[in-house]
Amino acid sequence: MAIWLTLCGGIVVVAYLLGSFPTGYIAVKQLKGIDIREVGSGSTGATNVLRTLGKVPGAIVLLIDALKGVLAIALAYSLFSYAPLQNFIPPTVDANLWEPWIVILVGLAAILGHSKSIFLGFTGGKSVAISLGILLAMNWQIGLATAGVFAVVIAISRIVSLSSIVGAVAVPIFMTLLHQPLPYILFGVAGGLYVILRHRANIERLFAGTEPKIGQKVEVEAEESLNSAGTT
Repeated sequence: MAIWLTLCGGIVVVAYLLGSFPTGYIAVKQLKGIDIREVGSGSTGATNVLRTLGKVPGAIVLLIDALKGVLAIALAYSLFSYAPLQNFIPPTVDANLWEPWIVILVGLAAILGHSKSIFLGFTGGKSVAISLGILLAMNWQIGLATAGVFAVVIAISRIVSLSSIVGAVAVPIFMTLLHQPLPYILFGVAGGLYVILRHRANIERLFAGTEPKIGQKVEVEAEESLNSAGTT
């Protein structure tokens, strides 16, 4: 049992470290020689990279951050494929019951790592891109449906934060409609609430009518940037 618990705990830690990999920070540091947390919104996510470096770097950061989520969930599924072959799962453990719970713990760890990166003094993004990757790996239909909601809202509003918030609200709804396991539905609720909370400064600007749209330049005060690092 000790080996099994160690493996489960270890993969959660690996997921956190994977989520912590600061893609946007590294991209801007290497290409422009600046700390992305000190420009624009203070975000380490794809939206601020887009505003800082342009469309191609922004798209690459978005893709890599999403892939971090895919990889984290793939590692969780791999654990349950590999462990039985090595007799690591104790006879008293029902793998079918454990798997969805470990999967969501891994997903939440990756999300936390992205927004509270150990490599950036526990700052980071708002975990939208990595959440999309996680959803695609958990259930591609839900991932695509969520991406579709995001695309529709952004096409209408041209506001990334609003699209992210609406997408976060849609996730547990899709989870329920597609009859996903209870742990997955709880993940949709918890992950969605976390993403929304990470957007609290954006929500204030939405109500004030000052939230920037795509292509619109904006200066965000340093104090606000520290309080809400990341837009993705």
